Amino acid sequence: MNGQNKYEVLRTYFGYSSFREGQEELINGILTGNDVFGIMPTGAGKSICYQVPALMFDGITLVISPLISLMKDQVAALNQAGIYAAYLNSSLTQGQYFKALDYARKGKYKIIYVAPERLLTESFLEFAIHADLSFVSVDEAHCVSQWGQDFRPGYLKIEEFLKKLPKRPIVGAFTATATKEVQQDVVRLLQLSKPRVITTGFNRENLNFFVLHAKDKKAALIRILRTHYGESGIVYCITRKLVEEVYERLSERGLEVSRYHAGMSDDERRRNQEEFTSDRTQIMVATNAFGMGIDKPDVRFVVHYNMPKNMESYYQEAGRAGRDGEKADCYLMYSAQDVHTNQYFIENNRENEELDEKALASVMEKDRERLKKMVFYCHTKFCYRKYMLNYFGEKAKEYCGSCGNCIEKIQTGSVQTKQKKQLVYDTGVLNGRKLLAATGGTKRTAFDNPELYEQLRALRNSLAKELQVPAYVIFTDKSLKEMSMYLPVSRTEMLEIQGVGQTKYDKFGQEFMNVISKFKEEHEVSPAKVYARAKIFAHPQKTPTSIDDK
Repeated sequence: MNGQNKYEVLRTYFGYSSFREGQEELINGILTGNDVFGIMPTGAGKSICYQVPALMFDGITLVISPLISLMKDQVAALNQAGIYAAYLNSSLTQGQYFKALDYARKGKYKIIYVAPERLLTESFLEFAIHADLSFVSVDEAHCVSQWGQDFRPGYLKIEEFLKKLPKRPIVGAFTATATKEVQQDVVRLLQLSKPRVITTGFNRENLNFFVLHAKDKKAALIRILRTHYGESGIVYCITRKLVEEVYERLSERGLEVSRYHAGMSDDERRRNQEEFTSDRTQIMVATNAFGMGIDKPDVRFVVHYNMPKNMESYYQEAGRAGRDGEKADCYLMYSAQDVHTNQYFIENNRENEELDEKALASVMEKDRERLKKMVFYCHTKFCYRKYMLNYFGEKAKEYCGSCGNCIEKIQTGSVQTKQKKQLVYDTGVLNGRKLLAATGGTKRTAFDNPELYEQLRALRNSLAKELQVPAYVIFTDKSLKEMSMYLPVSRTEMLEIQGVGQTKYDKFGQEFMNVISKFKEEHEVSPAKVYARAKIFAHPQKTPTSIDDK
């Protein structure tokens, strides 16, 4: 193990001064040589848990991931942070693949992302057997379980791969969605040795949940988009045909929209995803082919135009909103037809043909049961958050104060006085103001310097386009918001901004400080004003809003 400590690595490469819940415990487990299993919600920072140890170990860390898009984005982010990383998957030509393997043999990379299906290929196995593998991280680990909603037979090859290595490395498994049954499967199938298991909980407090029983889904969608005008969001549709219909309708209205489904060419999907992650379009209309691993932090809303097939899928897809920790809204539009469509998909599922007839029948029965619980969620009169957390085996308060049903209870006066006061405080719904579940928007705290924030965003987007990386790989929205509030113009001040590490400062810091300096000169901003802004930023005022549904 090299001489750096975990705090130095976190600060230097990732720009953070402290770990989030669960991260340090998992990292400590890995660094002391234990297998670990992290069950953490989307946006909780699972990648830090294996990237920090990877930089502290002398050898190579292998990250097994099912997603080409995730691999590309994470490798791009690591490279921009000054960390040598690479991915090995089907998007590479044969020449590119063997060149990357050659670099890997020479020790160029600290972190290598690989698809599970590639583990047992002759060329990769030959590399792995002779490489110094310190750590193997299994991302989206629930894919190993046939009881999970995203079962991939390729994940069953992981344990066989590990057995072929001359020495078994430390193994970590990470997932956001795993029921108790799936968790047991992960430990058994990956043969984790006395793993340190850390579950930080499934609750995403910054997400607000709403279910709409809308007769006219297209009209309801337009109302939602009006509420979130200018914000980044995803609209999930159950079929390719619906994606095309919704995409055309939104395009005709002049909205900046992209589309994504499996019927499109690889090039078109890749181009549309890059447009969305680089903020050239604000809305992505997609099937669930726009899947796990979409790491855009500033998605402010997710709309499910149709009900998903199970709670795991809904939690995961809705969880792509608000990964930056800021408030975001999740809407599910329900109709009886959605149930029939999902039933059809279950009965005609051919994704797991490697299973024998008995196992396939068991999987289908489990899928039917999960669909039933998804329907119950759409019809419950109780707290949506509580239902969701209970589904994953977690206890929750009776009222969360920020879902459609809880807000409705406030309006109708159907909660006890003490509970109602707490809910009013939590949601900022004052004086009987109307906040309809049909739109569900909440007015967010404005930045004190919106003009500067937009200038910083424009610079970031320009750099992202030039470097051909997603915009958030340069700096996240959260980092830009802090810059626009604290106005850093020195190295010391800039390194205090969350998400600004030493490498990113060296690459981009001066350009952003130039914009900030110019803004301060033009607006004659004094140190006293900066301090005042900092105080406002630290204690934003909640402001309720009124939305009429006419």
